[in-house]
Amino acid sequence: MTNLLKLARLTPLLGALAGGALLTGCASQNGARPELPPASGDAQYSTRYRIAPGDNVQIFVWRNPEVSTSVPVRPDGLLSAPLLEEVPAAGKTPAELARDLEAELSTYLRDPLVTVIVDAFVGTFREQIRVVGEATQPRAMLYNDSMTLLDVMIQSGGLTDFADGNNSTLVRVVDGKQEEFRLRLDDLLRDGDISANVDMRPGDVIIVPEAWF
Repeated sequence: MTNLLKLARLTPLLGALAGGALLTGCASQNGARPELPPASGDAQYSTRYRIAPGDNVQIFVWRNPEVSTSVPVRPDGLLSAPLLEEVPAAGKTPAELARDLEAELSTYLRDPLVTVIVDAFVGTFREQIRVVGEATQPRAMLYNDSMTLLDVMIQSGGLTDFADGNNSTLVRVVDGKQEEFRLRLDDLLRDGDISANVDMRPGDVIIVPEAWF
């Protein structure tokens, strides 16, 4: 009986210690993700734009309006146009594609001069930023120079009422290795703490978890 009384008295203490250990473990886990420095406002990480499936391109052939046209790049990365059956387009700059089209058209035209203009941009995956989870409008968007976390969240419509914004994660490839960083989206969007705004890079993925109530 004495042992049972001792156990009964110790149970609340053991529960409190277990709860404290759990909270400490959670804090350590959250702390394991480093935070990025505040946005500098002038970060530039983009390279020359490369055509992607879904882009729409205008093909202008000088002095040959009957061949000039506007066509989409197919999901397989190819395009088709007058006198051009299947030409690889994805992954090339507009200038590179123009030179390839000149080579293709030279079979039918004498010294063709081609200009390619991209007028609807999708971008390759490595040039996109993706937002998933409890954003109002989860989406993928094309990176722009000097883009910050705030710019991305504005395009995503902010957070839902169920978001755990301060426990969000940014997944980024650094020197060929995937790394995770903690984001403080509640501080940025709900409290206006501009120190929580960080620079973005092409290929970043933002994961916004659901809060546990």
